[in-house]
Amino acid sequence: MNKAFVKETDDDDDLDGAMPQMPAGAKNYITPTGYQRIKEELLQLIDVERPEVVRIVHWAASNGDRSENGDYIYGKRRLREIDRRIRFLTKRLDIAEVVDPSVHHGSDQIFFGATVTYENHAGEQHTVTIVGIDEIDPLHGKISWVSPVARALTKAREGDLVTLNTPAGMEELDILEVHYPAQ
Repeated sequence: MNKAFVKETDDDDDLDGAMPQMPAGAKNYITPTGYQRIKEELLQLIDVERPEVVRIVHWAASNGDRSENGDYIYGKRRLREIDRRIRFLTKRLDIAEVVDPSVHHGSDQIFFGATVTYENHAGEQHTVTIVGIDEIDPLHGKISWVSPVARALTKAREGDLVTLNTPAGMEELDILEVHYPAQ
């Protein structure tokens, strides 16, 4: 396909739909575990994946006609994706503010990094851990500190009732347990 018909730019750093945008003026809080995970991904891309793709592209380019060379075309596209991800992760690490939740170990008040078990009006219990935007994993109970649930829970204590504004209306959450990781 002619390049004139393909819109690809190298300045689309935030094309990663997996990572939500940070609120304006907010800090990029992250746990030490999340920071390490992002750093490991960045080093994997720089030290392993990118050199391998460069090697494949170099080999494919030496084969001659590049216009119909699938290895070359795919390799160049993959190289752009890797470079874009490297730029994105580098920017996220540069603005990250690591917050160690273990400093609150033993506290019953909810702050960043807390694991909270609460019960809603229907009697369903949920356990969530309040983490940074780059660490969210709803399937494993990790919610962003800017999410509505986390904002409703923050600064409350074990045993408190908090009000959560949902699309279906106001909902009361009963905080059953709060704990932080030990150092």
